[in-house]
Amino acid sequence: MVGHTASDVPPTMAVKIFSAGVAACVADIITFPLDTAKVRLQIQGECLTSSAIRYKGVLGTIITLAKTEGPVKLYSGLPAGLQRQISFASLRIGLYDTVQEFFTTGKEASLGSKISAGLTTGGVAVFIGQPTEVVKVRLQAQSHLHGPKPRYTGTYNAYRIIATTEGLTGLWKGTTPNLTRNVIINCTELVTYDLMKEALVKNKLLADDVPCHFVSAVVAGFCTTVLSSPVDVVKTRFVNSSPGQYTSVPNCAMMMLTREGLSAFFKGFVPSFLRLGSWNIIMFVCFEQLKRELMKSRHTMDCAT
Repeated sequence: MVGHTASDVPPTMAVKIFSAGVAACVADIITFPLDTAKVRLQIQGECLTSSAIRYKGVLGTIITLAKTEGPVKLYSGLPAGLQRQISFASLRIGLYDTVQEFFTTGKEASLGSKISAGLTTGGVAVFIGQPTEVVKVRLQAQSHLHGPKPRYTGTYNAYRIIATTEGLTGLWKGTTPNLTRNVIINCTELVTYDLMKEALVKNKLLADDVPCHFVSAVVAGFCTTVLSSPVDVVKTRFVNSSPGQYTSVPNCAMMMLTREGLSAFFKGFVPSFLRLGSWNIIMFVCFEQLKRELMKSRHTMDCAT
């Protein structure tokens, strides 16, 4: 990102990719219960039976899940989630600066080059990491309360069953809404964070350190949640659907609109913001500090030799 001080050693691409992957995994482990609560709130309304459990609010959803299905259920799909972060975050965040430089023609990166970098890295990350997203959502959404036997017993069992029953294309189900969602998230999150951090540092409001990274991450998280929520809900519903439930992504969106109204597109907004906001704070702070420390260690080792 922008705003390095003169004493900083510019991080290499390998350091950025490694730091982004590690920081994203740390953030995912801490905030995963919020993500599970978000998914459960987003799919609420699909099951129209009177016996279906109703979730109310973020804390209520987490407590209900823990009571009815056990605390471990809050981390159902975590292995797939970590696999997703390794592929998604490493590419979309780790390569952001490098791709931005490619699109930059002048001395300083323009808004256009930042957006182009966000579009490119976000798109590549989705195509590579979509199977991990499908498995993560399926495992988070399934409940043993709706049937005697769950669809999947674990992460790798889910990969195998989806591939055998729905074909390999089943692992890339929902790529279109997820691509749209991640393009919105990537552009909004990274560009907003970058612009906010640059403004704070250039105007000498905050130094390029943890407080600056914290404020920039919170602003980026809120802006991203507002813009991505409708697409995120449609993506979750479509990815979690059984074969034939929806004929297409637009059909899924139209059925949501006619059955549940416009408010359906913002289901799970609070946990989405809490999750994305806290995820952004943890990830960006860890990312910035980790890549800085790694480069300092490398510089120290180079000087010693």
